[in-house]
Amino acid sequence: MSQHRHGSTPGEAGGVPAFPDLPEATIARLPEYLRALHHLAETGAETVSSEGLAAAAGVNSAKLRKDLSHLGSYGTRGVGYDVTLLVDQIEYILGLDKNRAVCLVGVGNLGHALAGYAGFASRGFRVVALFDADPKKVGERINGLTVQHIDELDRVAAEESIAIGVIATPPGTAQAVADALVAAGVTSILNFAPGVLAVPPNVDVRKVDLAIELQILSFHEHRKASLTALPGGRTAEADNQEAVGS
Repeated sequence: MSQHRHGSTPGEAGGVPAFPDLPEATIARLPEYLRALHHLAETGAETVSSEGLAAAAGVNSAKLRKDLSHLGSYGTRGVGYDVTLLVDQIEYILGLDKNRAVCLVGVGNLGHALAGYAGFASRGFRVVALFDADPKKVGERINGLTVQHIDELDRVAAEESIAIGVIATPPGTAQAVADALVAAGVTSILNFAPGVLAVPPNVDVRKVDLAIELQILSFHEHRKASLTALPGGRTAEADNQEAVGS
């Protein structure tokens, strides 16, 4: 979930627009295509059809072809897409060739788990610093990094050229942390704390709220139950069970 979407600067690199003005939905699907392509590459596949890649990514093939056309990638009739080339194109568009420096603020239960996640490095990100305001957590070693006090954020952000900050604090302190990240020159924030952050127009925020995702799933469960409901509040399942028992 994104709070911001800004325009792009056109450019060319290897025949692919450097910063194409992609629809938000397409941007959200590119990492899914990349995950599927990495898996295909690991199995030794050199090419993949649009149908095969769409199935691996969980989308329909027409949508995939439209998404990839934004990148200038149309595949070859009868052959499909070159897996290695498409990986390079998507990683370039997503900026994953930059090996971006990331910091994490808040090393409670969630932050601790995020700090220990080994998958960031294989996807183009370096977690270079961990911060917390709790003196009891400062100095703790997690996945090879020492937790530093939040007061060190300005200095470390400048030294490490931190581009992305991850907020894993309680909601009451998230805005203050966002302000500190912005003041330190961080222009992209991934926020795990509930609530909406107020940030300048040049700062992009993505929000991950697990409670909201569960509520959305609850809606779908409610809808499915409503669709199967019969007059009088009975359900098809209950009727079937009674029929079997009679």
